[in-house]
Amino acid sequence: MTQTPAETLSDVRTEIDRIDAAMHALLIERGTLIDRVIAAKARAGGGSAFRPDREASMMRGLAERHRGRLPLDTVEGIWRTIISTFTYVQSTYAVHADIAAGDAAMRDVARFHFGFTVPLVTHAGPEAVIRAVAQAESDLGLVRLEGGATAGPWWRGLMRAEAPKIIARLPFVERPDHPAGMAVFVLARPSAATPAREIVAYAVSADRWRPALPQAIAALGGEIIEETADGFGLALLVAIPGTAPPEAVAQALGAASDDVRVTEIGSHAVRYDFAPVPHQA
Repeated sequence: MTQTPAETLSDVRTEIDRIDAAMHALLIERGTLIDRVIAAKARAGGGSAFRPDREASMMRGLAERHRGRLPLDTVEGIWRTIISTFTYVQSTYAVHADIAAGDAAMRDVARFHFGFTVPLVTHAGPEAVIRAVAQAESDLGLVRLEGGATAGPWWRGLMRAEAPKIIARLPFVERPDHPAGMAVFVLARPSAATPAREIVAYAVSADRWRPALPQAIAALGGEIIEETADGFGLALLVAIPGTAPPEAVAQALGAASDDVRVTEIGSHAVRYDFAPVPHQA
């Protein structure tokens, strides 16, 4: 009986080099498709550079397929960089980030999700981010969730029809130990993205707090993301499943308060709750 020679470290490294070369070749091949994408969009009369709906589908599939020792953090970070960079090569853009509540965590979020090729511009407050995105053709903005206590009702800046809108909520793959886990909204001009509408965000205003409002929101399957009050009254940032038509949302909240005002300010995909599979030795 012939005995198979034991595999050496050199043999394993040769296999690793082969895989690395194949991955690089596939990235180069992917790059050659950019001109075809641009041409196809031009023939179709143009199109959004950002596709949060498609990106969510890609990342959901990535998390569901993932197996083995390699941490999902690494795989997700690589794919995020690939997606963001190829979008940048197709149509240059910058990311504007609010660092008023801290620089380090926001930079982690920006770099994890958009890589280092896409320019990062920092601002002191969400209002400055909204202005910067509104003035750019295809830039994105990052605003931290649950920042209303310090920033005030910043989402009021999204209420005008031509104002930037929420197009995504990050991190999309939700897990307790996410390396860039601070929750943020991604903003873009309405013409710059094809949004996912699984969750719709609303700005809700009233003259004062009314207990019936949270009850009505909960009955719709929604949640209050932020709440604050100022000289103009009560301001809520609310997320409600996209299965509820906007007119039904307005009717339900209007029944809870006769002075309520409801304005849609964007939408995003339902986040993917990742439960890691224990590695089997």
